[in-house]
Amino acid sequence: MYKGKTVLAIIPARGGSKRLPGKNIRNLLGKPLIAWSIEAAIHSNFFDEIMVNTDDQQIADISIEYGAMVPFLRHAGLSTDVASSLDVVKDTLDFYAKNNRCFDVVVLLQPTSPLRNSEDIIGAMELFSDKSASSVLSVCEVDHPIQWCNSLDSTLSMDSFISEGVKGVRSQDLEKHYRLNGAIYIWGVSVFSREPEAIVVPSYASVMPSERSVDIDSENDFIFAELLKSRQ
Repeated sequence: MYKGKTVLAIIPARGGSKRLPGKNIRNLLGKPLIAWSIEAAIHSNFFDEIMVNTDDQQIADISIEYGAMVPFLRHAGLSTDVASSLDVVKDTLDFYAKNNRCFDVVVLLQPTSPLRNSEDIIGAMELFSDKSASSVLSVCEVDHPIQWCNSLDSTLSMDSFISEGVKGVRSQDLEKHYRLNGAIYIWGVSVFSREPEAIVVPSYASVMPSERSVDIDSENDFIFAELLKSRQ
């Protein structure tokens, strides 16, 4: 419980992964990938329950070993490539409600963000409370100025690639931009139940450093995350 509110952590971990098979339980510096998110949630000391939503019994067994709850296995309809994390959150809240357990706040922690730590969770939760927010999402600064980005046509011409207002401006003098990093999503359950969207206003950004914002989706992502994690 946090400031009188009951809080549920959901860690979604589907068994199938086409780009990186078995990634959620792949060994990362001596622990299964999913263990890093479970332990970060435990060490934050915010959650009334930390549950892993999975369709895979091996993931379930490993998650329980590291301290999470797995009260059910995800049904086939939410185990496809097109099923969204929002669908998983809604289905999980429905399960608990049917079993007479209701929460005030729900936090989604993607297992593919193993560098996100308990301090990041604490900061996001405190922001959620201080702002009386309906939702808080973690972000990080983009790696390169988006002012240096543009589309290309079939000719590959770069004649108008950089706008006039940006030409000659040093990168450090350009306005900063941020992106969702996928590590932390927080919602008030009552507003999410009415409006199951990622951003439910009033919504705020919890800024995380780029070095803790790696989202593992490929072999290169995994290698990079392992390198950064080993330096922490």
